[in-house]
Amino acid sequence: MEHRKLRMGMIGGGKDAFIGAIHRFALNMDGLIELCCGALSINPDIAKDSGKILFLPEDRTYLNYEDMIKHESQMPADKRIDFVTIVTPNFAHFAPAMLALENGFNVVIEKPMTFTLDEAKQLQKKVEETGLSLCLTHTYSGYPMVKQAKAMIANGVFGKVRKVWVEYPQGWLSKLSEREGNAQAAWRTDPKRSGKAGAMGDIGTHAWHLAEYISGLKVTKLCADLNIMVEGRALDDDGNVLLKFDNGAAGCLMASQVAAGEENALKIRVYGELGCIEWAQMEPNTLLVKWLDKPAEIYRAGQAYLTDIAKKNCRTPGGHPEGYLEAFGNIYRNFALSLMAKMNGEEPTAAMLDYPRVDEGVRGMAFIDAVVASGQSNEKWTDFVV
Repeated sequence: MEHRKLRMGMIGGGKDAFIGAIHRFALNMDGLIELCCGALSINPDIAKDSGKILFLPEDRTYLNYEDMIKHESQMPADKRIDFVTIVTPNFAHFAPAMLALENGFNVVIEKPMTFTLDEAKQLQKKVEETGLSLCLTHTYSGYPMVKQAKAMIANGVFGKVRKVWVEYPQGWLSKLSEREGNAQAAWRTDPKRSGKAGAMGDIGTHAWHLAEYISGLKVTKLCADLNIMVEGRALDDDGNVLLKFDNGAAGCLMASQVAAGEENALKIRVYGELGCIEWAQMEPNTLLVKWLDKPAEIYRAGQAYLTDIAKKNCRTPGGHPEGYLEAFGNIYRNFALSLMAKMNGEEPTAAMLDYPRVDEGVRGMAFIDAVVASGQSNEKWTDFVV
């Protein structure tokens, strides 16, 4: 049985990028993964400088992902990487992911998974053909109290789910920041780089994924109102979506990046026949449980009364704050452990496989398609078609 760290290559995420550093914090958290190579920027100088900053060998600091994947695929087994992490803007997800899979590399990829639904389906087919693994970094599913809520609902504690309410307000795009030198705003509001949706593609997909993940249900149809609130912007920066789920439950989803004064106020409530859960990303160690016929309860991370799956994803004793980086780390750890099990001919456990995968990536793109189609339609309901 082979016992070693997994070897990883990163595409994007150079010294001028935001999310690359977050991924590196997360993947280093459990000591299971080492960064061995990278094509870290389309700017050659930034790519080289970033490689030096990260102590990568010069001959494994690449100027484009094609060279990286080609060269790494030809390296001996004891040097070759096991997977690539792709942290580029949306339009540059599909090509490197497909090339990596075609050359035998597993993939970790930022959300939304691709630029179009068709691309997502092609990746799904390639993953099925190759038997390789693809992990989609829907960070918020990594929080232990999110997993506690999911387990309680799955165990029938609240009876049948009737209502899902999820909101994701941010305020950072309340001005036309994309024209004021803000690089993050520039690509996220550009249809050529971001895709057909703005706020709904960027944070609406997180809200949708959290709704399906916690409730265990699937959206079947929706009714969307998309808005461009800041004059001169090319993509939606605000929206509201009514949801219908496959068990008959109803839902409401709000995503806005022009909610002035808000930071990252993702919040979800799921109501069943007997009670509900309430979780907020900015107070992530707390899960509020409300009952129809008895006082409300406060569940806290790190406590012995939690479900096994929640405890497996807690990292510190109760009362020690865990947040975004730890949740990100949980996704990387579960992915890494499942990959290690597969490489050793073992069957990954359900806990190891508890990370977002390619099927969720396809559904995320279908959500974007349905939301945009609904926003442009005069019909009340648009089918959610995968």
